[in-house]
Amino acid sequence: MKLGIVNETNEREARVAMTPDVAAKLIKKGHSLAIESGAGNRANYSNEDYSEVGVEVLETSAQVRDWATTLLRIHPNDIETSLRSNQLLICNIYPGTNGELVEALQKTNGTAMALDCVPRITRAQKCDVRSSMDNIAGYRAVIEAANAYSGFFGGQMTAAGKSAPATVLIIGAGVAGLAAIGAARGLGAEVRAFDVREAAREQVQSMGAEFIQVQLEESGDGGGGYAKVMSEEYHNAQMALFLQQAAEVDIVISTANIPGRKAPILWEKRHVEAMRSGSVIVDLAAARGGNCELTQSGQTIVHNGVSVIGFTDLNSRMAQISSRFFAMNLFHLLDEIGDVEQDESTGKFALDMENEIVRHATVLDNGELIWPPPRIEPSPPRESAKEDEVSLATIDPKEPSGAWRPILGIALAMIFGLIGVGAPEVFVQQFTVFVLSCFIGWQVIWNVSHSLHTPLMSVTNAISGIIIVGGMLQLGGLDLSNTSSTGSLAAILGIIAILFAAINVAGGFLVTQRMLAMFRRGDS
Repeated sequence: MKLGIVNETNEREARVAMTPDVAAKLIKKGHSLAIESGAGNRANYSNEDYSEVGVEVLETSAQVRDWATTLLRIHPNDIETSLRSNQLLICNIYPGTNGELVEALQKTNGTAMALDCVPRITRAQKCDVRSSMDNIAGYRAVIEAANAYSGFFGGQMTAAGKSAPATVLIIGAGVAGLAAIGAARGLGAEVRAFDVREAAREQVQSMGAEFIQVQLEESGDGGGGYAKVMSEEYHNAQMALFLQQAAEVDIVISTANIPGRKAPILWEKRHVEAMRSGSVIVDLAAARGGNCELTQSGQTIVHNGVSVIGFTDLNSRMAQISSRFFAMNLFHLLDEIGDVEQDESTGKFALDMENEIVRHATVLDNGELIWPPPRIEPSPPRESAKEDEVSLATIDPKEPSGAWRPILGIALAMIFGLIGVGAPEVFVQQFTVFVLSCFIGWQVIWNVSHSLHTPLMSVTNAISGIIIVGGMLQLGGLDLSNTSSTGSLAAILGIIAILFAAINVAGGFLVTQRMLAMFRRGDS
């Protein structure tokens, strides 16, 4: 495809839809790219950076639009008036709340895909712009809060006195909320988090934050990782809980959004007035009306000494990394689209509507409105799901799944008995220790959850190190002049033990390095 990138006309938008490193990957896949001159300047990407990887730099947006068959943008802005019938537009559209924009695009008879409509399913995570941008926004919200807060996030004890750590309340434990929890905890704050979804409890607690909730039996899970609108009774109890929290917390970061609707008001004027002077509220839902009653989109106001921050450009305040993440989401989506065929006579696109990612992201198909997409039905639970969660200790030996254990035990006892007949006493002792070690190791590993096997592998380096030492001691104690069968067997077993333990140690360190690399700054 011929991919075109034009400058974002929104004055608050510093990101660019494509970065040089991702453009190079697309060129390797056979795509051609052109970008408007200066489009990446505010994200610290120069024209030369793009030219060096093979992207053509054109002087005006009109030239890019005339050249490209596919336009990549962050926001549509003025593009709706210039989209051709044989062009594909990929950007954020929000069709649920931008009806006028959808109508304008429909009149062009073009094809439009909304990045914000990519389904939140496991296979689509690599294309999910909302998650990658929410992650950055949650982190940046904490930075903005720290900048406005007139105190330390972490507790301090000095000769001049001491300061208690800041108390932070995160409302909404989605992607942005979890990122905010991690950043606030990293700065040393005491963090509390609220979410109507009970499923969020484990995630919040795993990050070291306290999970608070309304004591009412009502599920807030709206599907797709979002919350749903709650009952009036629940809302009243929620407001009472927040009023209690308002008197205790120093910083509030709200992230609550409901797809296709105005952001719910969760922090009313009375809550703001109940907070201590010098406290801070960062409203991540400001672009959709805000979760705080006093939020003003794009501005910071001070009410009764409390700062209410309603910035809508948090991603642009980290434009370089935001652009890189956005471009990678586009790269994966283009990979899902594949080689789009166009009708030779009409030039119309033929997107693969059997691909659920492509289908859900497509709003207009050659001028035809096909949004909203059909609902993705969740996979039915496996009948054996509960059986998988039962520990080995609770399995009834009379059941078929446990019937093999007595038989295996008898068989092993017979084998060990035959091995021990006529063998030297020292060998029998060492063989007994070996068998017991194997049995204990098997029980330990078998009862560990599969999700923990990777970190467990790095921990076993210590055990493998002991095996290497034991093997070396076994070899060191051999009398080379004694060529008895017992000595030869001990030497062979020692060499094998050292070999396999060394492989395990090396593999464990490699796995550990890869795990640590995931958390290093600048690594993807």
